[in-house]
Amino acid sequence: MPEPKKPEQVSGEEAQPSETSGLFVLKPESVTATKGKDVTFVTKVDSSSLTRKPTMKWLKGKWLDLGSKAGKHLQFKESYDRNTKIYTYEMSIIKVVDGDAGGYRCEVTSKDKCDSCTFDVSVQAAQQEQQDNILEAFKRSGDAGEDAGDLDFSALLKKRERKQQEPKEEVDVWEILKAAKPCDYEKIAFQYGITDLRGMLKMLKKMKGEEKRSDVFLRKLDAAYTVDKGHKLQLSVEVDDPDVPVKWLKNGQEIQPSAKYVIESVGNKRTLTINKCNLSDDAAYECVVGEEKCSTEVFVKEPPVTITKLLDDVHTVVGEKVEFEIKVSEEGATVKWMKDGVELNRDTAGSKYRFKKDGRKHMLIINEATQEDAGMYYAFTTGGESKAELEVEDKELEVLQSIADLTVKSAEQAVFKCEVSDEKVTGKWFKDDVEVQPSDRIKISHVGRTHKLTIDDVKPSDAGDYTFVPDGYALSLSAKLNFLEIKIEYVPRQDPPKIHLDTSSFGNKNTITVVAGNKLRFDVEITGEPAPTVCWMKGDNVVAEAEGRVRVESRKTLNSFVIEGAERADEGPYSITVTNPAGEDKAEIYVRIVDVPNPPENVKCTSVGEDYAAVTWDPPPFDGGVPVKGYLMERKKVGSSRWTRLNFDVYESTAYEAKKMIEGVLYEMRVFAVNGIGISQPSANSKPFMPIAPTGEPTRLTVDDVTDTTCALKWRPPEKIGAGGIDGYIIEYCKEGSDQWVQANETPVEKNQYRVKDLPVGEKMLFRVVAVNVAGRSPPAVIAQAVTIREIMENPKIRLPRHLRTKLIQTVGEKVNLVIPFQGKPRPLVTWFKEGVPLEDKSVGTRTSERDTILFIRSAERSHSGRYTLCVQIETMQDNADIHIQIVDKPGPPVGVHVTDVWGFNAALEWKPPKDDGNCEVTGYTIQKADLKTKEWFTVYEHNRRPSCTVSDLVMGNEYSFRVFSENICGLSDEPGISKNAAVITKTGLAFKPPAFKERDVNSCPKFTAPLVDRSVVAGYAAAISCAVRGNPKPKIIWMKNNMIIGEDPKFLMQNNQGVLTLNIRKPSLFDGGVYCCRAVNDLGQDQVQCKLEVRVAQEKAEGVKK
Repeated sequence: MPEPKKPEQVSGEEAQPSETSGLFVLKPESVTATKGKDVTFVTKVDSSSLTRKPTMKWLKGKWLDLGSKAGKHLQFKESYDRNTKIYTYEMSIIKVVDGDAGGYRCEVTSKDKCDSCTFDVSVQAAQQEQQDNILEAFKRSGDAGEDAGDLDFSALLKKRERKQQEPKEEVDVWEILKAAKPCDYEKIAFQYGITDLRGMLKMLKKMKGEEKRSDVFLRKLDAAYTVDKGHKLQLSVEVDDPDVPVKWLKNGQEIQPSAKYVIESVGNKRTLTINKCNLSDDAAYECVVGEEKCSTEVFVKEPPVTITKLLDDVHTVVGEKVEFEIKVSEEGATVKWMKDGVELNRDTAGSKYRFKKDGRKHMLIINEATQEDAGMYYAFTTGGESKAELEVEDKELEVLQSIADLTVKSAEQAVFKCEVSDEKVTGKWFKDDVEVQPSDRIKISHVGRTHKLTIDDVKPSDAGDYTFVPDGYALSLSAKLNFLEIKIEYVPRQDPPKIHLDTSSFGNKNTITVVAGNKLRFDVEITGEPAPTVCWMKGDNVVAEAEGRVRVESRKTLNSFVIEGAERADEGPYSITVTNPAGEDKAEIYVRIVDVPNPPENVKCTSVGEDYAAVTWDPPPFDGGVPVKGYLMERKKVGSSRWTRLNFDVYESTAYEAKKMIEGVLYEMRVFAVNGIGISQPSANSKPFMPIAPTGEPTRLTVDDVTDTTCALKWRPPEKIGAGGIDGYIIEYCKEGSDQWVQANETPVEKNQYRVKDLPVGEKMLFRVVAVNVAGRSPPAVIAQAVTIREIMENPKIRLPRHLRTKLIQTVGEKVNLVIPFQGKPRPLVTWFKEGVPLEDKSVGTRTSERDTILFIRSAERSHSGRYTLCVQIETMQDNADIHIQIVDKPGPPVGVHVTDVWGFNAALEWKPPKDDGNCEVTGYTIQKADLKTKEWFTVYEHNRRPSCTVSDLVMGNEYSFRVFSENICGLSDEPGISKNAAVITKTGLAFKPPAFKERDVNSCPKFTAPLVDRSVVAGYAAAISCAVRGNPKPKIIWMKNNMIIGEDPKFLMQNNQGVLTLNIRKPSLFDGGVYCCRAVNDLGQDQVQCKLEVRVAQEKAEGVKK
C-alpha cells in the first residue's frame, strides 16, 4: 500500500498533536495510490461509551454506499478488541483503477450517536524506471579550472552552496473562510489541506459567534441549511422590534409571497417557508431589516440516482453504428461514461462519440465502430453503475446469389453471375485456378452488387471449373461449365431410343446433390427415330406435370427434369424411361437433398462461478445430410433483446464455458449448429441463470458445549459473501483418522450455531462447516483439533447478578421478575425456599431452564417480603444464594399531633411516628399550618426528620391549626395527622382586661374595591383582566362574557388570590372580543363590574389583508 500523503500544515497555526473527536480514535487519511496496486484504509472507533455495537458505512461521494459493492475489487474487514473496547474497520481497494479516484466518507452510528470523517483518493500512473547516465555525475564543472579534464572527480567532493528557499508568505486561512461564501468552504479546505471539515465548521461558527451582537436581530440565520429535494424548508429569524418590516432576498432578488414561498410574521419571529424544494432553490438567501441583514446558504440534496435499465453487451462489425443505452430513476440526472477506466465527455470525445439524453434515457453513440473501440464501457450515477462489453469484428461478406453450374452447347453463350452484399467489393475470375483475362469473346462486368462473367461462342476448351474470388475476403464462389457436344451421325430411319446421360460431374455415380431451397434442373439428351416417349418416375409414382414446383420440360432432343426450391421430401431415386417402336431405354439417378442442420436441443447451464457459466447441449437430431462441423454460441441478459456472439470460430464440443460475465445478472444462452451447408436456426433459450461465486469459508469455528452424545458448535459468517448471499450452512463430522464425512443436518441451517446429536460416547471427532448458496458449497471451516465426546463434570454455581446481592426494594403493585443464571453439568436440581421453607405461595411463580431460573410476581404485595433462598444441587454438591426482597408502601399518618407550647410568635409541636411505616424507614415529615379565618394550608417544613418542630413567624392575633404528613421512599402518607389543639398568638406586654363589649358583626355583602378596566390586546398574545373584591362570608365569583357564563372553558383561567380576581385569556382571537363581567355573590347580596375587551390584528397581518 502506498504511504498516505499528509496534508500540508495551514499557515498561521501552530503544530499540535492531532486530537480525536467524537467516536473515532483513528481516522483514514487521504492517499495518492498507484494504478494497478492495492490500497487499504483503517479506522478505529471507541465503543466504551456506547450501549450497542456501532454500525459502520463506507461511502463514496455523498450517497454511494460501497457496502453493496463488496467483492474482488472492494473488500471490508472488521475486528474487536475486548480489552480496549475498540472496533477496527478496514476497507481495501484491490488493483486501483482511475474510476476509484474521488472523495470518500466513513460514517459510524450507534443509537443516538453519530460521527463521520472524510478522505480523498487520487490515482497516478505507474512510474517508469529511468536509467540515468552515471557519467553525467562526473562531467567537468566550470569551477575546476584549467587542470580539469573531461571527467572531474574532484568536482563531486566540493562543497556546494545550498539554494535558500524563499520564505512563503503566511496566510490566515480563518480570515479567508470568514469572508468566503459557505459554498466555497470545501474548495478552500482542500486548497489549504484541511481534512476535518466538521471541526473546521465548528471552529468557524465559534469565531463568527464572537462578533458584535446585532441591535436588530435577536437570532440570525444559520450559516447553511441542507434539505432533500421535494421537501419543505423553513428559514426563521427573531427581530428586536415586533412591528419592524423585513425583506427576504434570493441571490439578491426580493422574494414575493406565493404558493412556493410563504412569508409569515408572528410577534418577533419572521419565517420564510420554501415548499417542494428543487435544484433551483439551491441559492444564497438574505433577510434584510433596514440597513442590517443576515444571510445563509441553502443546499438542495438530490436523492441517489439509480440505474433502472442496465447496459447490454454489443457485438457488431467494423463501420457499424453502436448505441449503449441506460435508464435512470430521475430525469435530468448526470451520467458519467467511461471506457476501460478513461472518462468519455464532450470535450475529449470529438466526433467519435455522441451523448444523448431523452427524459430518463441516456445514450452513448459510437459512429462507425472500429477495432480500437472494442472494450468495457461503464456508466456511473450517484447511486449505481453498469457495464457492458463491446466486441467489434471485421465485416463479413454475405453472398446473396451464388454461381450456378452451366451446361451449354457449342456456339451458345455462357453467363456466370453472382451477387454479394457490398457494392464496393471487387474481385477476380479464375478458370481452373488461372485468372481469366477479358477479350472480345470473354467479358467481365461489375454493376452494383452483381458480378458477371460472359463467354460468347462457347468452345469445348471453355469447359472447366470457374471461380470468383472477392478482393480482401477469404471467400470463393465456384461453378462448373459443362460443354454439351452434339454428334451428328447418319442413322437409319428406324433408330431405337437412347438416353445420353453424362454422369462425369456427379460425385457418386448417378447421384445428384442439391442444397435445400436451390433449384435443380437436369437436362437429358434423348435420341431415337421416331421421337421416343419420355416417362419420369419417383419410385412407383409417375412425374408428368408440365408446370409447378416439380415438373418435366420436353423439347425435340432434350428433356429436362426441374425442381424449384428443393425440399427434403424431394430426396429419393428417380428413373427416366424412353420408348419408341424401335425399342426402349432406361436410366436411374438418385437425388440427394442436403440442408442446414436442425437446432441443437436441451441447452442448459450446469454450473456457475463468479464471472463464468458452464453450458451443455445435445447435438441436433438431424444434421441436414452433411456432418456437423461445430457450434456457435450466443448469450444475452434477461429482459434485453440484444444477443452477443461468444465465438467466431466453430466450436466442436457440446460443452462450453462462457466467461466475462457480470456476477448477479441473469443471462440466457442459445446455440447454433454449423455444417458444410450453413448455420441452423437458433436453439430454444436456456433457462435463465446467474453467475454467482460461492462464499468464502465460515470464520471463527469453535466448540461451545460437549455432552455424552452431543457437541454444540458456533461460527461467524464468511468475510466474503458476494451477490449470491448465504442460503444456509451444512455441518459435517467424522472420526479422527477417517476421511468419511457424515452430514449432520438434512437441510441447511440459517443460524450461526448448531448442536450435533447422536454422537458415539468417548470418540474423538472432527467437525467442519460449509456455507451454501446457489453457486454451491464454500471451502470448509474445520476444527483444528479433534473433540472428545464426553460430558465434563462441572460443579454447580450460582452467578447472582450484582443488583441482587443487596436488598431488592419494590413498590406494592409492581412486577417482580428475577433472572438468575447458574452453571453445572449435568443439569442441576433447582429449589426455591422462603425463610427456610420450600416456596409454596401460588402468587409467586418460578421457571427453570438449563442455564437460568426465573422468579416472578405479577403484582407484589407486602406479604411477599422476606428472604428467598435459591439452591442448585448436583448429587451431593450444591450452591446456595439468598435474595432479600422488601415490598414497600406509603406510610400511615403520624399519631398524637399536638401543640406543646406557644410563646411570642412561635409554637412548639410534637407527635409520634405512624403506626404503619409502609414496611420501610420513615425518612421525614412535612408540616403545614392554617389560619382558622382563611383555613388555607401552607407548608412550613419539608423532610423534617424529628417527631417535633418549632413553627415561627406566626401572626399576632391569629389562631393556627397544624397538620403533619409522614414520608418514606414511596412518598407522603395519604392522610395527615391534625393537631388536636390550636395555637393562639396573643399580644405581648402588660396584661389588659378589655371591657366586655358586644362582638361586631364582620359579615358584609360583596363589594368591588378595584373595577375592571377596558383593554385593547393583540391577537395571539396572552391577555389578563383583573379586579378586587371583599365580602364575608367569602363570595362566589362568576365570570361572564356578553352576559354568558364562561364556566369551565379551558381557554380561560380564573384565579382568586386573597380577593384579587384575575381572568387569563390564552392567545385571544378576534372572536374573544366583547364585554366581560365579573359578579361576586354571597348570602348577603351581590355586586358586579364590567369592561370592554378589544382584540386587534398585528400590523403586518393587517397590511397583508389590505393588499
